[in-house]
Amino acid sequence: MHLIGQSTLGILMLLSIVMLVIIKLLTTGSLLEKPTGVFRVRFTNTFNLFFLLIVLPVSAILLIAGKMEVFDPSHLTIGSLDLLLGLEIAGMVLYVLGYFLMAWALISLRGNYQLGGSTPRSGDEMVSMGPYRLVRHPMYTAGLCIFLGLALLVQSSALFFLFWIYLILIILMIPVEEEGLKQAYGEKYSAYQQEVKKLVPFCY
Repeated sequence: MHLIGQSTLGILMLLSIVMLVIIKLLTTGSLLEKPTGVFRVRFTNTFNLFFLLIVLPVSAILLIAGKMEVFDPSHLTIGSLDLLLGLEIAGMVLYVLGYFLMAWALISLRGNYQLGGSTPRSGDEMVSMGPYRLVRHPMYTAGLCIFLGLALLVQSSALFFLFWIYLILIILMIPVEEEGLKQAYGEKYSAYQQEVKKLVPFCY
């Protein structure tokens, strides 16, 4: 690491994880939900939880201990210092953006939060404020930013590979989730779909 030290990055990662856990507990009233639904939904949610609850904390601990490259044989060696710094800066921006977006989405959802792919409950309101004005699925966007940000920060080809798997899973998950949202909110959600992009503002 040239942008900041490995130990500093690991500590910041652990602090951000703790911050997100506290925000989720305070805003949604729950800490961890068991993935349910059809196989595609369960698998995607399990993959997401595995990344957030296992990969991120373990990576942070390895960085603090200075053992990340030892335990990650897929680490990429970047010969150009300028390219390396560029990757680390891009990774840090994406990583921080992802946590900010995730926290903002949780605060906006509050009691309406459910795991991805779940059909809205009878008392759930359709949320279109906060980050939901920018994209329809800000929590997925946040997860992708965190995932890609970490891969860039530590230059791990294994994490890059997992990022692409995660992206494919999310793209396959969104139609399932949106079908349930359309059934629950009808024309209101259909109009919202026409106005707001899925994952990237103004693009996709």
